Amino acid sequence: MTTMTRIFNFSAGPAVLPLEVLEQAQRDLLSLPGVGMSILEISHRSKPFDEVIEGCEADLRALAGIPDGYHVLFLQGGASLQFSMVPMNLLTPGQTADYIVTGAWSQKAVKEAKRVGGVKIAATTEPKFTRVPAQRELTLDPNAAYVHYTTNNTIFGTEFHYVPDAGPVPLVADTSSDMFSGPIDVSKFALIYAGAQKNLAPAGLTLVIVRDDMLARTPSTLPTMLQYGVHVENKSMYNTPPVFAIYIMRLVLAWLVKQGGLAAIEAQNARKADKIYAEIDRTEFYRGHAEKDSRSRMNVTFRLPTEELEKKFANEATAAGLDGLKGHRSVGGMRASIYNAFPEAGVDALTQFMREFERKNG
Repeated sequence: MTTMTRIFNFSAGPAVLPLEVLEQAQRDLLSLPGVGMSILEISHRSKPFDEVIEGCEADLRALAGIPDGYHVLFLQGGASLQFSMVPMNLLTPGQTADYIVTGAWSQKAVKEAKRVGGVKIAATTEPKFTRVPAQRELTLDPNAAYVHYTTNNTIFGTEFHYVPDAGPVPLVADTSSDMFSGPIDVSKFALIYAGAQKNLAPAGLTLVIVRDDMLARTPSTLPTMLQYGVHVENKSMYNTPPVFAIYIMRLVLAWLVKQGGLAAIEAQNARKADKIYAEIDRTEFYRGHAEKDSRSRMNVTFRLPTEELEKKFANEATAAGLDGLKGHRSVGGMRASIYNAFPEAGVDALTQFMREFERKNG
């Protein structure tokens, strides 16, 4: 029998999934218990899948404490489609939307919103994106259609550690890379969206949580598939949804419950991130990209003294079973993505490797 060896996967996404989730999916792949067919084969209109998608929504609501008056949608197209769907549905004629720009993804969201209507930049930390702005730095329009921000910046390793106060203006958040990494007060938002491939499920599924009053803004001329209300009315099954990804999300949510819920997973994430940041701060050999009060718990970005050493670090780390550490081309250096399912043993292996690499090359 071939022995399976799993390396530590620091990829920014699609990202690591809980091992027990993968094992359960493997066991049930040929035939779901009591169904006799694979999850890849069953109809999305069938009772077994009803139980999957309804159970998934129930778990989401319970974990996050989603209030009444909010709809949970399972969509496709990734966060990139939401860059367009949000303004198409919420940016009413004659209004502008406020955007807080803290990285490449919020820049792309601005680009798509400008195709629909007026956009104002409420704050930006360009060009280096080493931090997120403080509340006092936000220049918000009280008459804006909505305020949009990205909670965690995967490429640059920065994260909001507060929820911006938009006053009476609806708040919209792209939470793709830190959704369910800790407690979230859904009541503060008009709409939340997240590509699921970081913390929740495989690629191909997008989670949207939208407050009921936002649905009235959608123009009737908008193409059917782009209307949130259509997906609400059809319970995310206007067309065939990403069945397998929703099934995996349900297993991931059950795993989160077993971990103790969002408060418990937040403590685990903080402990993992603190270990790597402590190693970075211990020495001048490594230097973090993000300012300390804006550091991400999900994506730890750092540089070495030279690009030659960074290339050597990445190659030797991969050879040592630490994969996916090369930073994004726009930042360079290293990036350790340590989402919910990333094991603490992998963090310990990385910090040990960092010390040894410095000893040999510092």
